Amino acid sequence: MRISICVGKYAAVPYCVPGLELSVHCIEELCYCIRENAFLIDASLMNDDLVNWIDKDCGLTDLAKELYPMVHKKGSLSSFVTMILEFTGLYDGTVTGEVEQTLKKGAGLSGIEKRKSQIDYLVKKKKYGAAIRGYEELLSQWQETLKEGGELPAGKVRSGILHNKGVAFAGLMLYAQAAECFLEAYGIEKDSGMYEDYLAAKRMELAEEAYIAFAAENPQGYEAALKLEQKMEELKKNWRLQPEFLRLQERKGFREDGEMQKYCEDNEQIAQALKSSYRISAG
Repeated sequence: MRISICVGKYAAVPYCVPGLELSVHCIEELCYCIRENAFLIDASLMNDDLVNWIDKDCGLTDLAKELYPMVHKKGSLSSFVTMILEFTGLYDGTVTGEVEQTLKKGAGLSGIEKRKSQIDYLVKKKKYGAAIRGYEELLSQWQETLKEGGELPAGKVRSGILHNKGVAFAGLMLYAQAAECFLEAYGIEKDSGMYEDYLAAKRMELAEEAYIAFAAENPQGYEAALKLEQKMEELKKNWRLQPEFLRLQERKGFREDGEMQKYCEDNEQIAQALKSSYRISAG
């Protein structure tokens, strides 16, 4: 059993974290909020209201004394957050270091790059529908900024947006749309990995004969196609070792042995689980 000893008091008045609109009642909740949303946090977190809340409401005067100078001397956000995490001791050094690196990466990003990082996180969490909508809004913002003659980040950022939008489409098994995104991303950056992803999406989209014809029409991608097939074979071998594959084999045995009730019940369980997962991803 693991026991965590709380630091400071449970505040009667919660603190609302700027930019996140989340209320926290103690320093541990603040640390959890920071860890889970590190990619969203910006310099607005460094303010007197937070430090006063830590001091007066949480009773952590020693921590507040360390934080006040960082607010008024414009210290770095990563150092500010790291001090809070280390003082509280809720997470080990590895987790604290990960949060610190996330904040450092975000420090020099433009608004578009910052927003991309936020949407990329949705893809990581398999919130594919929300991610696709976010990428589309970001691409529209890119076009508006371009029309207005505003400053934009390097072209590789746009290719990254398109590529990750393709990843989200692939997560929803919309392989034709994914292929379009990967190809457009490759057209900007000429990254071989993006072209391989394009071929993979086409392979999943097309029937075998159609894919063979497609590959024959694109001889420039021969090496990438060969590399893809090798990866596919490795994935197939790995798939046969997974619990999900073994369960499918067991279901096959039910059908072959005439145990149709077990077969149908297991089918229903799997179908419902897949439906639930897809609804969450597409939401």
